Parts: sequence; C-alpha cells; structure tokens
Amino acid sequence: MSDSVPLLSEFLTKVELAAELRRNVRTLDRWHALGTGPPRTRVGRKVLYKRTSVLKWLAAQEQSCRHSQ
Repeated sequence: MSDSVPLLSEFLTKVELAAELRRNVRTLDRWHALGTGPPRTRVGRKVLYKRTSVLKWLAAQEQSCRHSQ
C-alpha cells in the first residue's frame, strides 16, 4: 500500500466552501454568474474549488478593499 494523498484532497465542494465563508451556496452561484467569485472547476456535475485558488481570491478581495477606502 502506498501513502498517497487522495486526488481531490486539495479541493472543496460548493457546500464546504459556502460553510467556510459563512455564505449561502446560492451566493457562490451568484458570484460565479457575475464573474466575481473564486475560480471553480467542474468534474461532471460536481463543482469544486481549489483551496489555493480560494486563498488567492480572498487575498485579492482584501487588496481591492484597501484601494477603495
């Protein structure tokens, strides 16, 4: 047996990300439709968010907020 890391371990589901951000799943859908949310990947019907991409997106949100003040 190998000690390999599960292939999708670095991804969050839509429900998991919504819970982490304390937002509704529909908010993530709206952000996607508006082109303002974190990048996402589709595997069949499943929507997944790469953790590192979400962190980069969050950092960009922080930077844009500082510029607007």
